[in-house]
Amino acid sequence: MATAPKQPIISIQNVTKRFGAVAAVDNVSLDIMPGEFFVLLGPSGCGKTTLLRMIAGFEVPTEGRIVIDGQDMAHVPPNKRPVNMVFQSYAVFPHMTVTENVGYGLRIARVPSSEIKSRVEEALALVKLDGFGGRRPDQLSGGQRQRVALARSLVMRPKVLLLDEPLSALDAKLRAAMQFELADLQEQVGITFVTVTHDQDEALSMAGRIAVINRGLVAQLATPSDLYEFPTNRFVADFIGSVNLFDGRLVVDEPDRAVVNAPEIGRIYLNHGVTGPHDANIHVALRPEKIAMIPEAKGKPSAPECPEGDNIAHGQIRGMSYLGDITIYEVKLDSGRVIRVSRPNLSRYDQEDFTWDDKVWLSWHGSSPVVLLS
Repeated sequence: MATAPKQPIISIQNVTKRFGAVAAVDNVSLDIMPGEFFVLLGPSGCGKTTLLRMIAGFEVPTEGRIVIDGQDMAHVPPNKRPVNMVFQSYAVFPHMTVTENVGYGLRIARVPSSEIKSRVEEALALVKLDGFGGRRPDQLSGGQRQRVALARSLVMRPKVLLLDEPLSALDAKLRAAMQFELADLQEQVGITFVTVTHDQDEALSMAGRIAVINRGLVAQLATPSDLYEFPTNRFVADFIGSVNLFDGRLVVDEPDRAVVNAPEIGRIYLNHGVTGPHDANIHVALRPEKIAMIPEAKGKPSAPECPEGDNIAHGQIRGMSYLGDITIYEVKLDSGRVIRVSRPNLSRYDQEDFTWDDKVWLSWHGSSPVVLLS
């Protein structure tokens, strides 16, 4: 007997939110599945926080509807929705202990004292704050206060946890550690997390799926790897990670090969078709780590995986940035265009392979460039 398809825990259906003449969210439709770690990602002012606030009930859609767990939320106030929200500022009560903060919602809901005690202890254990119950917020680090806010939300056992820029107040090292902890916590509790962030690395490291928002629209909805490797438009390619973008014309497009004429870097050969209109103006995205670089003195490289032509360019190193695990090079091509190339530092001496003003050859595989039709 076939298993019935899973129903979304959140269904956003043709939702628009206008503030005056401005559409902060513009006819957005998407489904979020039970147990999913879903991220709304985009630059400041793109509409992602407005969308999150509409799910929470703090904003009302101008058009469209939001369904949570099968129920239309049109007339359901925030405190009656099966969601809980962790705010960017954490909003913990400074005059209460950790235990009092975490149990606050349960006391308001008139849960028996014995149950409050056990549920608070369980929530603190989940966020690794056992033994911190008697402390006040000013005795905690930023990361610990964030965990208190998480525990206070989780103790209510919501079906959906909404997080608004939950890591933005933390320093870089703690932020990176908390990304893994949040993902692990979501896996443990098994409830749906919907997170808003403008940080691409944060989104890529935590999410199962990401909706990239631009000017109130969903630019692309996909897994982190698909967003990075297969962006569908120029905005997503440029916003997710680092990329070199070239304008060009599609001059050959067949099922197993394509050729793009890009004046700034030369002809770009692909070992697959792109199903685009012949002689169309397009964009080509090439990630810095996909580009191989060798000194000019070693001779011109070849790229046998592209039998019709080699993906090769010549240039000169005009900038270097050593970041520990990788070094980023700025290479000025013969056309005058400056592009980025990144190389992993696999040994302690890799950074000495190249230096300023070295002349170099660049090459890339025929599967590496991504053709963008918009």
